Amino acid sequence: MRRRQAGILPFGALMEKGQGKNQHSRLCLLASLSAFFWFCLLYFHFVVFGGGGLTDNSPQLDPISINGESINPPPLDLKPSPPVTQSVTVNLPEIDVGRDRVVVDKPSKDEIQGNLRIKNEDRAKMEIKTYPFMRALRTVDNKSDPCGGRYIYVHDLPPRFNEDMLKECKSLSLWTNMCKFTTNAGLGPPLENLEGVFSNTGWYATNQFAVDVIFNNRMKQYECLTNDSSLAAAIFVPFYAGFDIARYLWGHNTSTRDAASLALVDWLVKRPEWSIMGGKDHFLVAGRITWDFRRLTDQDSDWGNKLLFLPAAKNMSMLVVESSPWNANDYGIPYPTYFHPARDADVFDWQDRMRKLERKHLFCFAGAPRPGNVKSIRGQIIDQCKNSKVGKLLECDFGESKCHSPSSIMQMFQSSLFCLQPQGDSYTRRSAFDSMLAGCIPVFFHPGSAYTQYTWHLPKNYSQYSVFIPEDDIRRNISIEQRLSQIPAEKVKEMREAVINLIPRLIYADPRSKLETFKDAFDVAVGAIIDKVTKLRKDIIEGRKDDSFIEELSWKYALLDEGQVVGPHEWDPFFSKPKKDGKSDSNSSSVEAAKNSFKNEQRQQS
Repeated sequence: MRRRQAGILPFGALMEKGQGKNQHSRLCLLASLSAFFWFCLLYFHFVVFGGGGLTDNSPQLDPISINGESINPPPLDLKPSPPVTQSVTVNLPEIDVGRDRVVVDKPSKDEIQGNLRIKNEDRAKMEIKTYPFMRALRTVDNKSDPCGGRYIYVHDLPPRFNEDMLKECKSLSLWTNMCKFTTNAGLGPPLENLEGVFSNTGWYATNQFAVDVIFNNRMKQYECLTNDSSLAAAIFVPFYAGFDIARYLWGHNTSTRDAASLALVDWLVKRPEWSIMGGKDHFLVAGRITWDFRRLTDQDSDWGNKLLFLPAAKNMSMLVVESSPWNANDYGIPYPTYFHPARDADVFDWQDRMRKLERKHLFCFAGAPRPGNVKSIRGQIIDQCKNSKVGKLLECDFGESKCHSPSSIMQMFQSSLFCLQPQGDSYTRRSAFDSMLAGCIPVFFHPGSAYTQYTWHLPKNYSQYSVFIPEDDIRRNISIEQRLSQIPAEKVKEMREAVINLIPRLIYADPRSKLETFKDAFDVAVGAIIDKVTKLRKDIIEGRKDDSFIEELSWKYALLDEGQVVGPHEWDPFFSKPKKDGKSDSNSSSVEAAKNSFKNEQRQQS
């Protein structure tokens, strides 16, 4: 019987008739081994080494997109550089064997890279975007590094931006010799405890505008400083912005007032660290209210400098003791109080003492009227204090006043359940923090005095630790005494405990030491800045943009819970922007408040 041909040989050559069985078997074996050898060699080359393949018309891998965070980028290039896109072309091989072709099968997804998503396109490309700040983000994943994700890089500014100002401390204020207030790392001279109002250590006559130097000295003790800016979660600019403008607020032209701010920005934008994010990872501190840095025009009659309106500075975050509700580049941090503990035990002892105090006054107020401000409710508040048997008043208007005595102020706060905190010359006042330090429940009359200001340091649920009485209620002669008397005793106890628990977050620890278990106002602020920058970086990597952000409604965003969007709010009437000649003039009343605040500094020193 005639034998059927076994099949098509790998080389495609037909065997001649009469060729022997052994020769046929050997050729099949050799062809199979050859194909297997080439398959293994090319598979090993493309899959294991990931090398570029042959470029003939063979099947190709589909494009692959990859999450940028999972790729190890090259070392940081401190030169200005946009995101880098790398393209890698991978082609599958084919092998011609005689007249027929043996095509190597495409490797599976898992064989290429387990977690890659494959898209169908004509050519195979892996597009990888890398950013210079990705190295800093990856430090979070290093569980053995306690500073992972918390490194701060501090610019080494020329001394004219900070230390030289302290050498000329007599010129930092028209009416106050700031030299004594810049001693002890910015805390000022120690307070004597003759009346037993304070604890024995940690109390200083701290000026309310000394945050510049206090914060800078605290930063010098920060445990996660780095000289490598590519590791930094944020970058600190140690410019004494508050001290700078305080020298020139009165009697100087705009060129003088702006000189240091313009020079600072010019210095920063030339630094390689600036180019990484255009300054959006930078922050600085100014121990004054925001209106001192928001001059709208270049007329000498206008108030302050224009630091916060400089295009480059708008990218930075500025920490001030009072922020603007209508702008997004400043954030409120607490005024400094008189208490600057060096040890955790000092904080514990003070909290326990505030819990045990007997408080004989239902409410109290320390302050002066504002007869020149028709919108001020201070006159009505003073009248209610005078006419109440359970109210206490410290008048602060004329001559020698106990309001200038830290001991007198703290003694009154410690003997009261509630401390009234109406607006001062501007929205905020230091007294709010002094009162909470004394364990006294604050009573606010405008949400801009605390609730929309210190969102990093105070709970969103303001009713946990304070009482809110709208200003219009006082104008309608609503009784403060009656309103406060209606709060149940158990609720008052809970609120007072909440205030006492907040104390560590509202004080600045001694810059020459470090608290072990508590986070003070400095720690809270730095942590919030790091969170802000980290979120921004992740948004950049993932291509997220908030195109719906409305800067004029800035005050609303920090009040939102997860998933909420900006909409109508019960406090809208409090932040309706003043109108002038039919045009929005948000700064008119605020700048006037800043002028009055500066005049009040003179009154306090008289």
